[in-house]
Amino acid sequence: MESILSGLADDRATGALRLGKAGMLYLTEGRVTYAESSAAPRVEDLLTAGHRISAYAVRRARQSAAEDRWGGEQLIGQGVLTRGELEFCVLSAVLDAAYFLFDSDGHRPRFRPGDRHWLGPQWYFDVAGMFRECKRRRAQLDQAWPSAELDSLPVVPVGRIPAQRVMLTSLQWEVLVGADSTATPSDLARKLGRPAYSVLLAVRQLAAAGLLRTPQAEPAAALPRRSTGTRQAPAAATGALRSPTSIPQATGDPTDVDLLIRLRDALEALT
Repeated sequence: MESILSGLADDRATGALRLGKAGMLYLTEGRVTYAESSAAPRVEDLLTAGHRISAYAVRRARQSAAEDRWGGEQLIGQGVLTRGELEFCVLSAVLDAAYFLFDSDGHRPRFRPGDRHWLGPQWYFDVAGMFRECKRRRAQLDQAWPSAELDSLPVVPVGRIPAQRVMLTSLQWEVLVGADSTATPSDLARKLGRPAYSVLLAVRQLAAAGLLRTPQAEPAAALPRRSTGTRQAPAAATGALRSPTSIPQATGDPTDVDLLIRLRDALEALT
């Protein structure tokens, strides 16, 4: 996968790289502009689940894109979204999808020159930078809970917490409340309108705190918890950060992408 994408980047290719049923990556002049994965919510899923826009507005934007007018510009022009909101949502969704696509095996890649996503280019992602970010995310997951046993299984909270009190982030709380013992982390991401990677990280953090069990285990049996001397569910990040008042415009500079990645991580820490 990395060699194929790097080759397309070197050739400054424009089109869509399909990875079977796993998803698709869209490139514009050798840079990734959009990505979709079957394991992660799309931009429209995140926006509609959060009641930021309606499904009707999405349909109209897709129709406009079919008439050679980018759907993203349609949403911005109608005042449905600000450019900053759309760019930030695309940033989150693309990095989310890319993580799962880069980790998928057994799919035969097929490139279709000239194909573009209906939203139109909102961000330009450097291919090498995206692979670095995916490796960072994989390391972050392993640091939270060094096992992938719960990544694709239903999320099942324990019947009794192993402490008098616990401290949770808002996302960890949403995951526990939304878990119905049948939904996987990917299912919960769509249900909650949250990025799939963020939900997966929250699940591993909850597992490390002893607040989840495997579906096959008895209700009273929690997952083995590492000895850390604390009963808190690890937060996504430490420290208090304030939300910025504005979001930078999209550019082709990989430095700006790295800056927005750090900004995204800071906002995730607040949720």
